[in-house]
Amino acid sequence: MIEIGKWQTLKVVRSKDFGIYLAEQEGDKDSVLLPRKQVPEGLKAGGEIEVFVYLDSSDRPIATVNKPFITRGELAKLKVASVGKIGAFMDWGLEKEILLPFKEMVGKVREGKEYLVYMYIDKSGRPCVTMRLYNHLSSDSNYQKGDSVEGYIYQINENIGAFVAVENQFQGLIPIREIHKKVNVGDTLSLRVTEVREDGKLNLSTGKPAYQQMEEDSEMVYQVILSYDGVLPFTDKASPAVIEREMGLSKNAFKRAVGRLLKENRIEIHEQSIVAK
Repeated sequence: MIEIGKWQTLKVVRSKDFGIYLAEQEGDKDSVLLPRKQVPEGLKAGGEIEVFVYLDSSDRPIATVNKPFITRGELAKLKVASVGKIGAFMDWGLEKEILLPFKEMVGKVREGKEYLVYMYIDKSGRPCVTMRLYNHLSSDSNYQKGDSVEGYIYQINENIGAFVAVENQFQGLIPIREIHKKVNVGDTLSLRVTEVREDGKLNLSTGKPAYQQMEEDSEMVYQVILSYDGVLPFTDKASPAVIEREMGLSKNAFKRAVGRLLKENRIEIHEQSIVAK
């Protein structure tokens, strides 16, 4: 059986001026055309060739020797070529673009931007892609706590956090408590593994190990104090919302940074302000 969206080795069963027809074996009614311009020189009836099968502009199966950027059951980053009435059309390296239906989008997609997608065959037999990746990512990684990874944000839940495809194949999450600046679907971030859960999924953080992060945070806080002409109009007793809005830090991270600056004798803490020395 010839399968849409996959590479397969097929046999030449007949030849025409416009191309050759391929099937699994002689006598099969199920055959597919490989256009003449893609037929290798010397390939004759009975010979075999590896091809990728998809649908042409009339939704008829067609073979190609050109390599697509994604195949059935795979994940890959594809660029949006255009957005139409039924969804977005993405460039996957073949003549006819592949459809990302509106119902398979996560948030608004933009022309010219790349998104990580999974390829599947819809109920009508058409190759399509989806941004809904949760069920298509593995939890069987070899990462350990403290490892640095690259993560692609594919979905955001305001109550849970940002769901991440780690190295475009493993399941990860940045818990909401670890998010201190705006992140968006489509962002690729450098992250740190903070926990490998029992189910194999990864908890992640945008921060570095505590000793490195504290050093960076304290220097950033000191520069912010200087930007207020040396007098920050609140202390580490301020509300978490104020601290996160002004500093982009959690209250605990801010307190650690202020404590370090105090220990280094670079600041003084007054009742309602922090003053640079």
